[in-house]
Amino acid sequence: MKLEGKKIGFAMTGSFCTFKSVIEELKKIKLEKADILPIMSYNSYNLDTKFGKAQDYIDDVKKITEKDEIIHTIQGAEPIGPKGLTDVMVIAPCSGNTIAKLANRDYRYSSTNGC
Repeated sequence: MKLEGKKIGFAMTGSFCTFKSVIEELKKIKLEKADILPIMSYNSYNLDTKFGKAQDYIDDVKKITEKDEIIHTIQGAEPIGPKGLTDVMVIAPCSGNTIAKLANRDYRYSSTNGC
């Protein structure tokens, strides 16, 4: 699939040990000339860990995506679906917590019915 011109929402959640490899995948997507909307969970945006400082990852994501802002709050993320801001979403790394939330989502209340 060609990614050139596609709007890719790229969300990083809290599996910090994989951030370096995820950053490499983000670079590959950018090389395909995709328009990347950077998103980080609250914890991935704010927590320093033994795997690196949050600000270093923030700086890497901003540099790769060429975006000045990273969505990192619930309020910032809410318009993504209803406004159709992406063609596809990538969640990487996708922690077990995030997978559980997605698996238990009630799709009766999705953006298709105005919610």
